[in-house]
Amino acid sequence: MNYSGKVVVITGASSGIGKEAAKEFAKLHASLALVSRDRNKLEDIAKELSKYKTEILICQCDVSQKEQVNKMSKEVLEKFATIDVLVNNAGFGIYNTIKDTKIEEIESQMNTNYFGMVYCTKTFLPKMLENKSGHIVNVASVAASFGIPAMASYCASKFAMLGFSESLYHELRGTGVGITVVSPIMVRTNFFNHNSFGKMPRYTMSLSANTVAKAVVRASSSPRLEIVVPQVIRIAIWMKQTFPYAINLIVGGIFRKSVKTN
Repeated sequence: MNYSGKVVVITGASSGIGKEAAKEFAKLHASLALVSRDRNKLEDIAKELSKYKTEILICQCDVSQKEQVNKMSKEVLEKFATIDVLVNNAGFGIYNTIKDTKIEEIESQMNTNYFGMVYCTKTFLPKMLENKSGHIVNVASVAASFGIPAMASYCASKFAMLGFSESLYHELRGTGVGITVVSPIMVRTNFFNHNSFGKMPRYTMSLSANTVAKAVVRASSSPRLEIVVPQVIRIAIWMKQTFPYAINLIVGGIFRKSVKTN
């Protein structure tokens, strides 16, 4: 698909999935608004993407702050006059038991991962509805379907994202605007650089950020509510929903040992 003339806004664009998604959309000739708290990293990415000869706007913005999101959206619409795709990707996690997690850490995860998505959606959705076209891509996680020990705050934010997206999916029917959630398993990014993840169990089944980025591009024109990456994990989600008692025992057992050693 050629995205020439299309405007794509990506939050959390300075690294990981957001950075790779920017590359994939740039290859398709989309105009990009790259959003992150780190302006220097965004400038480096913009230089890297200059070879694709696409128009790029850098927006330094903390999506957990609605005033900054409002300012960012005005910059985007002043520059491009429209928006075609919004990728809500900004997010982070902390690995710790609720007992040992500070309330401020719980709030910060919800503010960025969930409310950041809400702020961006609310500020850009009116323009999409006015145009009767556009697509919102919310990058969640398989953790939107499984409660993982020591990641309660992160899981809660992603559960909330999926629930919000499902409700909005029904509201948008017939408007020309779509919404799709991308839910990957563990992704090899700096998400896990936080020192709290030192004792989290790691397994060989993980994805590259580029694999998920390609799913984000597919999602931007998909009629589906959710794309799980890899698709085979959809079976595990179905099993959790169908046999919750058995699957909860398995999931809890996998992670509980690491929690006890923290």
